[in-house]
Amino acid sequence: MSEKNWFSRLTRGLKKSTSALTGNISSLFTKRKLDDEALEELEELLIAADLGVTTSARICANIARTRFNKDVGEREIREALADEIEAILTPVAKPLIPDPAHKPHVVLVVGVNGTGKTTTIGKLARHFTAEGLKVMMAAGDTFRAAAIEQLQIWGKRTASPVIAGKPGADAAGLAYGALQQAKEQNMDLLLIDTAGRLQNKSHLMAELEKISRVLKKIDPEAPHSVLLVLDATTGQNALSQVEVFQQVCQVTGLVMTKLDGTARGGVLVALADKFALPVHAIGVGEGAEDLRPFDARQFAEALCGLSEEDANK
Repeated sequence: MSEKNWFSRLTRGLKKSTSALTGNISSLFTKRKLDDEALEELEELLIAADLGVTTSARICANIARTRFNKDVGEREIREALADEIEAILTPVAKPLIPDPAHKPHVVLVVGVNGTGKTTTIGKLARHFTAEGLKVMMAAGDTFRAAAIEQLQIWGKRTASPVIAGKPGADAAGLAYGALQQAKEQNMDLLLIDTAGRLQNKSHLMAELEKISRVLKKIDPEAPHSVLLVLDATTGQNALSQVEVFQQVCQVTGLVMTKLDGTARGGVLVALADKFALPVHAIGVGEGAEDLRPFDARQFAEALCGLSEEDANK
C-alpha cells in the first residue's frame, strides 16, 4: 500500500474521531474572535473528543498565545490543532525495530482481552517476514483456544513457526520452550502472545512476572520489548490500562487498534502526552495491511480533517 493510499485509508478510518473533534468547529469559528468564551468552547470540544483535560487545556493555551483576540476561521483552527497534536505525537512516533544484537529479539505482547493482541502479532509477523526477518510466534494466551488457532493461521500465512501447547498449559513454560527453539533455529524475532484477564490483576501480574523471569534464565535481557496493545474504542479507559500494565510489567511501547470503529481516536493524543511511551503502530481495520507504523503528521492531519491535497503539499 502506497503512502497516499494509506493516508486515504487512515482518513476514512478516523472519520468518526475527526467528526467528534472538528464537527462543531465550523459552527464555532466562522470568523469570530478567539476570546475567552471561544477558547472555553474549543477546550470543551477537545475534552469531548477524548484528548483529556490537561492536554486540551495546554493545546488551547498554545493556540491562544499567538491568536488571542484575533479573528480566526475554521480552517486556521484546524491547522493550528494539527500542528499542536503533531508536536505532542512526534516524540513518541517510533517504529518497532528489532535489535540484530539479540538472536532473537523477544517481544512480549500484553493487553486486556479483546484489544486485538493476537491479530496484532500476526500482522507484525507479516510485516517483519516481508522485510526478510525470521519470525517465530508463541501462543502464550493458553486460556483461549481461539487465540491459539488464530496464531496458527497467521503462522501459515507468514510461513512462520508457531509454538503452541494445549489450552490451559503453563504460559511461562511455553514461553521458555519457545525461546529455546527460537535460539536453536537462529530466529531474528520471537513474538509472545499473553492472556489479558484484568478481573484478577494479581493473577495477571504473577503470570507476566513468571514469563519474564523464565525468559531471563535463557537471556538475562529478555523480554527486549514489552508491547501493550490498546483498543481505541475504550477511550479514556486506555489510560488506566497503561497504568495497570506499567505496574505489572515494564511497557516499552504501544500499539493502538480499532481506530476505524470509534469516535475516540483522540485518546492517542492524551496517551502520548501523559505517558510519552513510543507508539509503534496503529490499526484502522481488519486487513493485513491495516496495521502500519505510526506517523505523527499523518495522524494529526487525518484527525483534524485536513485533506490529502494538504498532506501532499
